[in-house]
Amino acid sequence: MIYFIGAGPGDADLITVKGAKILSEAGMIIYAGSLINFEIIKKYARNDCEIFDSASMTLEEISQKLIEGHKKNLTVARLHSGDPSLYGAIREQIKILETNKIPFEIVPGVSSLFAASAALKLEYMIPEISQTLIISRIEGRTPAPDDNSATVLFLSAGMIDKACDELIKKYSPDTPAALVYKASWPDEKIIRGTLSTLPKLVEEAGINKTALILAGDFLDKNINTKSKLYDKNFSHEFRK
Repeated sequence: MIYFIGAGPGDADLITVKGAKILSEAGMIIYAGSLINFEIIKKYARNDCEIFDSASMTLEEISQKLIEGHKKNLTVARLHSGDPSLYGAIREQIKILETNKIPFEIVPGVSSLFAASAALKLEYMIPEISQTLIISRIEGRTPAPDDNSATVLFLSAGMIDKACDELIKKYSPDTPAALVYKASWPDEKIIRGTLSTLPKLVEEAGINKTALILAGDFLDKNINTKSKLYDKNFSHEFRK
């Protein structure tokens, strides 16, 4: 099994219990060496574990190692900084695993955005002051599209009609949308649709709380765009 694991923001103790357990069992670890504190690997990895730093590797080289680990019947930990869903460049790796029919799982991690608020001893959401958190990046060598947003709504499942109506003003009715009920719980449920169809699907499922509403083209599994991070034609500090 291949596991994409969020290593957390840097503190070796800020990896999840599940992530640490998988690391301790892994026969192969591929980690983003440019961002991950190696103390995490020193603390949890087995002495006989195969360890590879992906900082200088290309997508093809990383994929080859993932497939190789699977063929050896190893537990493979693909370690990403923070949480893999934020600038993790995992989509293209996942597509290769799916093409090769290799099972995988994603283990979320603690993002540096949470470590930053903890360091500042504050919370982002303050009644009547701030209810929206924007996670973005300034355009650099990788361009940003005109509308580069993905939306996640908390505490809104009970107002699914209103939520989707508001989102349609920003996106379009046929924009991919999903509702995730009790994420990571044993009774987790996922409902997929579009902004126009999701309200009825959620109503039919009888869900009105403990759920997140997600919207944006990032939900489209047919997107083929790739990160430049592991592109063999893209040079950076760790790969010329």
